[in-house]
Parts: sequence; C-alpha cells; structure tokens
Amino acid sequence: MIQRIQICILLSVIFFLPSSLWAQKDKVQYLPRQNSGILDAVVKRTDSLQTIEDSITGSIREARQMRENERHKDPREIRFDFGKIDKPASPDAFKSQFYFPPRGQFRTGTCWCFSTISFIESEINRQTGQKIKLSEMYIVYDEYLEKVRNFVIQRGGTWNGEGSEQNAVILVMKKYGAMTEDAYSGWVDDQRFDHARLSEEIEGYLNYINKSNYWDEEAVVNAVKPILNKYMGEPPATFIYDGKTMTPREFLKDFVKINLDDYVSCMSTLSKPFHKKSEFEVWDNWRHDSTYYNLPLDEWYSVIKDAICNGYTVVIGGDVSEPGYNGMENAAVVPDFDIPSGYINQDSREFRFYNETTSDDHSIHLVGYTRVGDHDWYLMKDSSRRRHQGKFEGYMFYRDDYIRLKMLTFMVHRDALKGILPKD
Repeated sequence: MIQRIQICILLSVIFFLPSSLWAQKDKVQYLPRQNSGILDAVVKRTDSLQTIEDSITGSIREARQMRENERHKDPREIRFDFGKIDKPASPDAFKSQFYFPPRGQFRTGTCWCFSTISFIESEINRQTGQKIKLSEMYIVYDEYLEKVRNFVIQRGGTWNGEGSEQNAVILVMKKYGAMTEDAYSGWVDDQRFDHARLSEEIEGYLNYINKSNYWDEEAVVNAVKPILNKYMGEPPATFIYDGKTMTPREFLKDFVKINLDDYVSCMSTLSKPFHKKSEFEVWDNWRHDSTYYNLPLDEWYSVIKDAICNGYTVVIGGDVSEPGYNGMENAAVVPDFDIPSGYINQDSREFRFYNETTSDDHSIHLVGYTRVGDHDWYLMKDSSRRRHQGKFEGYMFYRDDYIRLKMLTFMVHRDALKGILPKD
C-alpha cells in the first residue's frame, strides 16, 4: 500500500513539471563550414605543384611528339645504292611463261592467294591452253570460313587473321571448287580491296565466342558469313561459264581440268630431315601442314631454276624486309654488307631462320628467267602495291643470291621434281 502511494506521488510530480522542461533544446541546422585556412593552404600548394608537374609533363610530351612528327616527315631505312648493280632493264628482258597481268591485293593480307591463283592460271594454260581468269577472293572467302571452323574445333586456339600459305589455295579448291573473276570479284563498293575492318569484326566476334564458351561449329561459321558478305559480297551458288550454268565444283572438274594432287611444296631447312616431308613451322601455316618436302639448298634452288627454264612457273614465298629489297628499283639482291654472295650456304641461310631475321613475309609468282653478268635473275609477278611503286609496278626482279638466302618455300608441279621426289 505504501509503495502505491509513493508511485502515485512521483507520477504527480512529474506530470506537473513545467512544460519548458519537456521542450527539445538541441536542434539540427545548416551553417557555413568553418575552416581555419590551414588545410586550404596545403591544398593550394599541392595543386600548384601538380600544375607545375603537369606543365613539365606536357612540355616533354609535346617535344617528343614534335620529334616523332619530324621523324615521320622524313622516314629513313637502310638501303644501298643500286647504281652499280647490273640488272635486267625491264620485264621484257626475261623469258617468261604465260601469266595474266599483275593485280593488286591492296589493303589485305592475301598475297598467299593472289600469287597461287596466278600460278594455277599459268598451270591451266600450260596444261590445257586455256586462259581462265580465276577469282582470288572466292578462295579468300572460303579460307576465312575454314579458319573460323578451326577456331571452334581448337576451342579458341587459333584465328590467324588474313594470313595463310600457298597450299591453302589447293586445299580450299578441293573442298569448295573455283570460280571465275567475272562471277565473283570480292569487292562491294571499290575495286581496291580493304579487309582491315572485316578482319577486326570477325576477331571481335570470335573473342565473344571464346569468352562465352560457345562452340556450336555450324552456328559460329554461319554467323560469320554476314560479316564476309558485307565487305566482300556473297559468292553465288552457281554461275554461267561458256554458256552453261554450274557450281564452283563443277567448274573445277569440267573446265579447270588440272589435278590438284600434282602440286608439291618444298622448303630447305636444317631443322628437319632432308628428303622427307615435314611441317613448315610458321604462323601462317595454321593447319600445321606437314607435307612440305625438305631439300638441301643446292637441290632446292636447282629445282626453281630448272622449272622456270623448262616451261613451268613457281609460286614462292619468303622475306621481303631486307636492305637489298627495293621496290623503287624493282629489284631484290643481297648486298655485300649483309653477306657476300660466295658465303651464302645452308648454314648462313639457317642462321637467319634461327635468329628470325628471315621471316615468312610475302608470297609472289615466279614467271620468268634471264641471265645478267654472273647472276641468274627471276621475274616476279607481285600483288603488293604498298611498296612496289617503281618503274614497273607489279613486278620485281629477284637475283639468285636473294632467293638462296631469303626465300623459304615454293610450290611447283611434281613433274618439275622428277628424279628428286620418291616414287609413289
């Protein structure tokens, strides 16, 4: 009872306290920030130092860019004076086999196809007498599809862009057939080919496929076709030739009429056994083709010379990034300051493979031969227009020393290798 009375008294006291005691005294309000100015001075000093550093950096970069711009205004590369070189006067100085006039590949990495299609055209004429201008870009289109297919099969292990090897043309023709230039040109808006964006778009799509881990082979290949069609046009399923409608495979069989199994690729390297077939180990051989017949250098060179002197042409590939390679002079030689001609042998050739100063740069079609002074000279039909703006555009004259030292592989009809190839 007493406790209840006490609690009631306490509640009464609390209830009758002045209302001012219940009012909230502390209130939230926004006021200007107070700053002593010390931190502002520190920040201002840091900003001032950063401005000075940025100014110095900007001046250094500007000076560097100016030097770079000046360097590009007058780019220099090591070359030598051709004035003392006794070389053929013109393409007319060569004894040549049949070939169509040079065509430019322009901004594409398709020399492998232009050179080999030119070679096949010469072979058609040599064996059948026909003059059939084939479509390079029909083969290129299908080779892109083969690379995409291999990308899926290898689960993203390869792509390889625009490059390939001469034997790719043979393999693609066996699978897809061939087409005339009139039936499929491979250009859309301009007769100057440009595959830079095409290749980038395919690579971008394949990167997405790789990241997505999506490996439906046919779906991926079919998805790439619209990219090719945008930049190259879609090859027709059939076309008319000699008044007849036919597929590319029918055209190959009924009109081209050459045996694609008759062509042999050869190399010359100490890294593989001689007189055996082995893989040509370069990036552009993305198929890892191991059918290259390896010959000692003297035999290798003799086959080239004997072939062109006996009515054959040869498609040949190798290094074109050399001081003795000069498009303005239409000539390629090995200068003495590189290595005297008498010292070119299997070992000096191999040393350059090993240290990668000889690389797989370019493919051309060897169509003619002549002798000037103490040297053999070879007429090359060249699809590259980037550097070959000399007096005879589309042609280069290769001296024997350049071929022996800097060329890597060639393809020729097997009959040119009689007595060298083992009997089947």
